[in-house]
Amino acid sequence: MVYELTDVGRTSLGPEGHLDPRHRTADGLTVSSSELPRWTAWSGAGLCIANTIGAGVLLSTGFMAQGMGPGPILLAWLLGAVLATLGAIAYGSVAAGVVESGGEYRYLEKLIHPFVGHLAGWGSLVLGFSAPIAVDALAIGAFLRTLVPGAPSPVVTGVAVVLISTFLHGRGRSLSKSVQDRLVAIKLALVVGLLMFGLWMGSWSWPTWAPPKGGADFPTRAIFENQFWIAFAFSGWNAAVYAAAEFRDPKRDVPKAMLIGLLVVSVIYFGLNWVFVANLTPSDAAAVFTYEETRVTLAHVLASRLGGPIASSAVSVLAILVFVSAISAMTVVGPRVYAEMAKDGVLPKALGTAERGSPTLATWLQGGIATLFVLTHGVLEVVTSAAAFLMVFAALAASCVFRIPGSSLGAKAAGAAYGVFVVVILAVGLTWGSWKLWVSLGVILGASIVSQLVRARTTQSG
Repeated sequence: MVYELTDVGRTSLGPEGHLDPRHRTADGLTVSSSELPRWTAWSGAGLCIANTIGAGVLLSTGFMAQGMGPGPILLAWLLGAVLATLGAIAYGSVAAGVVESGGEYRYLEKLIHPFVGHLAGWGSLVLGFSAPIAVDALAIGAFLRTLVPGAPSPVVTGVAVVLISTFLHGRGRSLSKSVQDRLVAIKLALVVGLLMFGLWMGSWSWPTWAPPKGGADFPTRAIFENQFWIAFAFSGWNAAVYAAAEFRDPKRDVPKAMLIGLLVVSVIYFGLNWVFVANLTPSDAAAVFTYEETRVTLAHVLASRLGGPIASSAVSVLAILVFVSAISAMTVVGPRVYAEMAKDGVLPKALGTAERGSPTLATWLQGGIATLFVLTHGVLEVVTSAAAFLMVFAALAASCVFRIPGSSLGAKAAGAAYGVFVVVILAVGLTWGSWKLWVSLGVILGASIVSQLVRARTTQSG
């Protein structure tokens, strides 16, 4: 391949549209991609953990407690962990067979059909990363106001958070990885600290409360209805696949990163939910119904009960850092998808260029879209409804295990079971009520059709 270097600090695309493996620093020195920091199984697990742990685990049980008892709630979370593990096993086999970044976009484009991959890629850009970043950024602004009443509006704070994260992660892989590793360490320490606080100060007795809307029968349907929200809380366990090519040993480390991250998240989730059901009643947990107005989570209610107002304020600090870490992780992995799309001609080629190992222009594209979402506000219903759209593509990606030669019977069984679970969950618990979701889906469909036609015409003319 003939490499053609362009501007200082940036690499160009080769004749095939692939990134030049040499990266240039700001002073013009050429650096081999092998000299850039690589993700390991452990740092990749941190990436998955940071993408996964968010507000979902601090809210979902509050809604479930109105119609389900303590035992069924814990069983529902255990089932959610099993579902995510099945997906991770199937994804691990696919990732070992397709050693490229891009996640669902790359798997579906290669193994099912380019158009399906385009849908997944555009879905990632609009609904998978940009919109959730906006929701988390607005939440940071809202939580900051509960701590500092004179703080700027959530929109101003949210825009600032998005732009700072975009700037840091667009500066190069070394800085990006360093920032992300430190944030996930802080996040884990604080979340585990909350869990230890609840276990140390709270009750260990089996709770005796009954749900106000529960019936005499075992709530089987309710368990499956709530899997939609539990799956949403677990979303992000597959973050490693989006940057797979940047791992030291992708075939080994990417599957391990997903499973290690998922194991850590599952233990934390189960522990936190035990603390919630053991120490809070359904009336306490009902505080989550006003979350959008009050920014009170189950963790706030628990901390206030066990440690008073100071402990409750500490939870707001925890929530801010949880969201900052999640935004950072999404700013790392999302642009890797768009860079892969640019390599294939689905997006402008310039978005595939890398500055010191980071797809800088793709990072700013995502940051710009996320900023627009912050400014338009009210995107939470889009994200929660869009979780269904994204789950469909996750199930399709897991099914790609059947297209990977040499995949184990266990991996194929996991992929099939994951797909069946997703269909059941969507059939039982899906709501498609938001008009904003339909607008977003229309944009994604239109962009996918246009990009497919442009790519086909380019291929024919080439």
